[in-house]
Amino acid sequence: MLLVVDIGNTQTVVGVYAGEQLLSSWRIGTNRLNTSDELRAIVTPLMQAAGIYPDKVHRAAIASVVPQLTGAWQQAVRDVNNIEMLCCNAETAGELFVADYPHPHEIGSDRIADAVAAKARYGAPVVVVDFGTATNFEVIDLNGRFIGGIIAPGLQTSAAALTSHGALLPAIGLAAPAQAIGTNTVEAIQSGVMLGEADRVDGLVRRIFDQLGYTAPVVATGGLAKTMAPLCKTITNVDTDLTLEGLRLICG
Repeated sequence: MLLVVDIGNTQTVVGVYAGEQLLSSWRIGTNRLNTSDELRAIVTPLMQAAGIYPDKVHRAAIASVVPQLTGAWQQAVRDVNNIEMLCCNAETAGELFVADYPHPHEIGSDRIADAVAAKARYGAPVVVVDFGTATNFEVIDLNGRFIGGIIAPGLQTSAAALTSHGALLPAIGLAAPAQAIGTNTVEAIQSGVMLGEADRVDGLVRRIFDQLGYTAPVVATGGLAKTMAPLCKTITNVDTDLTLEGLRLICG
């Protein structure tokens, strides 16, 4: 079996594959202070509850945007399985990730995994919108090359910044209001945050299409993909396992 780990700034997604089948996945909060022992104590019961025995894992891959946790995860897997985790990057992705980009080593590992999986599942061209701590756009052109993307503040990041800097503004749930014009403060904030994010996504996707000179499938992924996709007119597919699938493909 293959263990895949996607470490984001806010959440970490862990999955286990048997061949091409994703047996189970779990989304846990990212804690930069976790030790390898603590990570084992968190993940082992989750796997066992799903009927997956950790010692049956023979391969592992990781995408991480939190460097201080990368080593802790590698040590945890080393302690349990005596294997080394493959770290996703432009080099380890090999021929699966062809980039027309000045400095490929600067591209985040999660963005690489998303691009690899999107191309494999949806062909080229394709655009990925990953709704996480940041909202990332990845662009694969007609020739199957990663040509760049866009990084914007994520939905939760924007909402938290707004309410933390406005003394009289309440924290809100990330749900879309029934209409654009809010009739109370909470609805007004929800409209600005949720509908504003949807229109930003649609506007940026249209700018991407204008620059490319053609349209493409737009795949939403990330923890808030299912929440945001119905609000966006340009999103054509929702694939919440995209990053994990990219790691599986890169691991080979």
